Amino acid sequence: MAQQQPGPIAPPAERLRYTRKQMSAGIKPNGIGALAESRSVRECLAFFTREKLWIHEQHVALCRIPAPTFLEQKRAEWMAEQFRALGCDAEIDRAGNLIAWPSPDGGEPLVAVTAHLDTVLAPRNKDEIAVDGEGILRGPGVSDNGAGLAALLAIARALRSAPSIQEAAARLVLIANVGEEGEGNLSGMRHLVGQSPLAPRIRAWLVLDGPSLERITNQALASRRFEVLFTGAGGHSWSDSANANPVHALSHAISWFTDQFPPAANGNGPRSAFNFGTIEGGSSVNSIPALARAKVDLRSEDSARIDELAGALATSVDRALQLENQRAAGAKLTARVKEIGSRPAGRLPDDAPILEFLRAVDAHLGIRGRLDCASTDANIPLSLGLPALSLGVGGQGGGAHTPAEWYNPEGRDLGLKRILLLAVALMREG
Repeated sequence: MAQQQPGPIAPPAERLRYTRKQMSAGIKPNGIGALAESRSVRECLAFFTREKLWIHEQHVALCRIPAPTFLEQKRAEWMAEQFRALGCDAEIDRAGNLIAWPSPDGGEPLVAVTAHLDTVLAPRNKDEIAVDGEGILRGPGVSDNGAGLAALLAIARALRSAPSIQEAAARLVLIANVGEEGEGNLSGMRHLVGQSPLAPRIRAWLVLDGPSLERITNQALASRRFEVLFTGAGGHSWSDSANANPVHALSHAISWFTDQFPPAANGNGPRSAFNFGTIEGGSSVNSIPALARAKVDLRSEDSARIDELAGALATSVDRALQLENQRAAGAKLTARVKEIGSRPAGRLPDDAPILEFLRAVDAHLGIRGRLDCASTDANIPLSLGLPALSLGVGGQGGGAHTPAEWYNPEGRDLGLKRILLLAVALMREG
């Protein structure tokens, strides 16, 4: 399915707010225990422990459907089929996001629970996604974000198993969105917040990403991504040796940039980081390349610091271009630095109502979390001042963005109980 380019995002003033005044009308944070003991909620919570095997089977099956960024359609269609089999309404929007309703939409304010469909790496065949003898799931994308997608299905089935909770569930929408990783540039979430007809109705965003229960992402880490490109005539390594070499120039640019910002420099002030994630160029050992390309990710807790890093990158490229062209007696090079992605910063206040509810849920369940800064789909709503959190779904995982990624479902039910309790509390605030 062709994904639509995200359009402008409406200003925060045009959106529903989740305020302390609204809190006073419904469940208080200190009422989480009573909520958890209500018959309908208790049935849902019991489902997560009782149906561990079913949840794990869904997790394995969805991870075996490749969904690299920009190619999420087959996984979205599979997820839609699963939601419909559970009795949910489900549709895929213009951007490629899957929208599912555990109960018929009543037109009321909504709580959105989301998880991204795409992965950095994709399995080449089904056998790359496997469960070992200890029940640990291994393979690309099983933790980030197979765990989040499995949670959406588990929540849907848990809610459908408790008919008495259907009225509250009408205020919940489950979303499996595209374009979170790499050059996806949060395209799915940008569409949901900026162009979807649901956007004005969504009061709170719960973004499920990975397994960790410890980290509560309430601060959006800003990032900018660039492509650096050197191009030239290329040629034979001997007969055209006077021509400028794009790979040599790119190597100088990377070296000069990294020398300016050694890791020790991050010890003072806002934390920052950079990464040259891909380098391309050349076709054989005895050919001068016609081009050399690198892609770099710049991140910082301070937007001004990112601008400083971007400026240093441009300066390094210019300097490398001049040096290589001065060295060459033959054909010269050209260079370009192109921005290919930008994630905005934002922060949810430490005393935000949605956080007060989460703290109450965690106290009830015995979870000890800490506030965290990270780059997730929550960047988009947080940048607009909208209530949003990114949470792990429970279990343990590691090796994200590598072929050795793994996920251990032990303890997953605790994370799912946390998400459901928080979502139901927010839904009943409507």
